[in-house]
Parts: sequence; C-alpha cells; structure tokens
Amino acid sequence: MAAVEIWGETAAGFEPVREAFARNFRDYGELGAAFALYRDGRKVVDLWGGDARPEVGGWPAPALPWTADTAQVLRSVTKGLTAATALHLVQQGLLDLDAPVVSYWPEFAAAGKERIPVRWLLSHQAGLPVLDVPLRLEDLLTWEPAAAAVASQAPAWEPGTAHGYHPYTFGWLVGEVVRRVSGRSIGHYLAEEIAQPLGLDLWIGLPAGAAPRVGRLVDLPAPEAAQTGPSGMKVRPKASVVRAYQDRTSLTARAFGAVLAAVDLNDPAVQAAEVPGAGGIGTARSVARFYASLIGAADRHGGAPGERLPALFGPEVLKEAMGPAVSGPDKVLIVNTTFGHGFFRHAATSPMATPASFGHPGRGGSLGFADPELGIGFGYVTNGMQPGVTGDIRSRSLMAAVRACLEGRTG
Repeated sequence: MAAVEIWGETAAGFEPVREAFARNFRDYGELGAAFALYRDGRKVVDLWGGDARPEVGGWPAPALPWTADTAQVLRSVTKGLTAATALHLVQQGLLDLDAPVVSYWPEFAAAGKERIPVRWLLSHQAGLPVLDVPLRLEDLLTWEPAAAAVASQAPAWEPGTAHGYHPYTFGWLVGEVVRRVSGRSIGHYLAEEIAQPLGLDLWIGLPAGAAPRVGRLVDLPAPEAAQTGPSGMKVRPKASVVRAYQDRTSLTARAFGAVLAAVDLNDPAVQAAEVPGAGGIGTARSVARFYASLIGAADRHGGAPGERLPALFGPEVLKEAMGPAVSGPDKVLIVNTTFGHGFFRHAATSPMATPASFGHPGRGGSLGFADPELGIGFGYVTNGMQPGVTGDIRSRSLMAAVRACLEGRTG
C-alpha cells in the first residue's frame, strides 16, 4: 500500500519503534492507529497515522485523518479499566475481594451463587460467561436488564473449580458490584476517580462532546505476513479452537453471543451506553498513561526524572491485580490462559513484554499493559479489526521494537 505519514514524537533511543509503527501500515494491513509508551513515568513514544474513518465496505463518508486527539473503541482493553475501578474500591477499603458478592448485591444469590466471592468475578472463575437468554440490543443500552440477567443466570460450571474468559458478562458482573458499593455507575466512577485525576481521555459511556473524535472500527482479514511462521509455513489455528467458535452450542460461541443481535460498536447509541466488557473508548496515549499509573511508574533506571505519576494502587492491591490468580485451560478460549484479578498475564497466547507484564488485549488488535520490571506503560489502539482475541502481528512488532530499544538503553 502507499506510504502513510507517521505523526508524533519519539524520545532519543526509541526511533526503531517509529519504524515498527510505520511497518504496520506498510506490511501488516494497518488502516489507522496510534501507539504510546511511558517509561519510568515519562512519555517516550507518542505516534499516530492513517485514516480514523476509512472508506471500507461501501461506507460512503470520506476518510478522516487520524490526529493527536483521535480516540477509538477499545474492545476488551476496556476490561482493564473495569477491573481498575473495582480494585480502586479495594484500595479505599470499601470492597473486600474475599467477601461474597451477595453481601453487596443480594439479588446475585439466585441459582445457587450465594458463596461466590468478588475475586472470582475478576478472575473469570464465576462460571458465568454465557446467558441462557441473550440480551437484546435495547437491554444493552439501559444497564438494569444486563445486571438482572447476570444476577439470575446459573453458572456453566461449579464456580471456583475452573476458569473461562467472560467476554461480555465480565463487565456487568464487575460493574454492578462497583455500582452497589460506590453508588455510581462504572462509567461515572472511572471518570471521577481515575480518568479526570490522571488527565486521561478514557470513557465507559462516551460523552456527547467527544463523539466527533472517535474513529470507526473496520473488519479486516489478517495480512499474509501474519499467516506464516518464521519457517514460511502457514500458521493454522488449533482445530479444537476452530470447532469451538463454529459450534453455536459451544460455551465459546454462547459466551461471545451473549447479546442476541451483533453489537455495532460504531453505533453512537452503543458508544454512549456503558458497556464495560467491550465498549470503552480512549486514546493510545491515555491507555499507556493509565497503565503507567497502575504501577506508579517512577524514574528507577537513571537518566532524566520522569513525571513520577501517582500510583493508582498500593503494593498489596497491585499484587492482587497482577496475580496470577488462575492459570491453565480456559473453558471459553480453549487455550491456556493466565489471569490476575481482571488482567491477562503475559503468556504464549497473550504475549506482552516479559513474564511480569499484566494488562488486557482487545479483540481485533488493540492492547494495553504495564510491566513493572521494565517500568513501562504500553498503549496501542487500532481501527483495523484483524482476526484474533489476544493480540496480533502489529502489537507484537511494536513490543519487539520496544524491547530492543530498552535492551539497548540498559546495556
């Protein structure tokens, strides 16, 4: 494809990251994206390029260049924000992870769930990834029907005995606990307690004034380069994973089909609603700053002092966030996964930087994470929705460039 102009800045020593970002457009099918990196509390990379609203699939509106202020639907990167609101309440001493959910949300006791502790909601152990009666789109837009549906749902397995990714229901489960404890919706809590104090353009429930800034998601095939391994052989997903997604009766298909009609995350009404499992919106810069703040990034490696971002979590709550809480076969994703409380951990199926990394990918490509050993906050957002749930060649290329730069800087 034609060369795309890359805008933004990179600190000295991080120039290869800019080249990796440009290569995503040149070789890996990128349409519009942004990437930011914080290192020890200081922003060292802030890049963007491409079209925010590309003309694909007959969409008639003209292309709109991606700018410094363009925000994007984050898909499941949103779950990291959702988890942080609950853990912020833990930090304040208002929420106990070991308390039964019913102590905050009595209606949750239905269908034998009275002993499930709050922490199992965050670690995907509650057995509630599916809804026997999927939600209608109108239910998704008004909160109470979604919360009532997960409260009445019977677990798909004995809670605490296994784990399985909760694609949509995670957001309503955690979000309703946040609402019951704080008296505020999860979107308002995120805005008032996390986003505004840290100067973040991150929303669960988009304000009307921010709507013109939001790019458009577009489904894309994986580029040829992503379909071959280092040996040049075709890379094929495991047959068991393919079968699980294709079988409408499987736990996998039912979990991703918890909403009856396909949710159009480009729909302004959906963007304005609070969908804390997949509907958050933000900039790459804010995702990176958010994760840098989770680890209280400070200048621990010498050089110029960083901003010394305030630590959102203390050591004990950070430990809970990181876990690991569970690791092994995932009953929904059909691969091995490792979770802390609300966050993916670095693993072969959800690669980040090092084994210390924790964060959350978004289906289609976006990714946010922190690495306390490297002192980084990483934020990548894209509107080009390539196949995959836990990252793809674009984020991996950026991570490889970041690692190379850090290793060069630290000798």
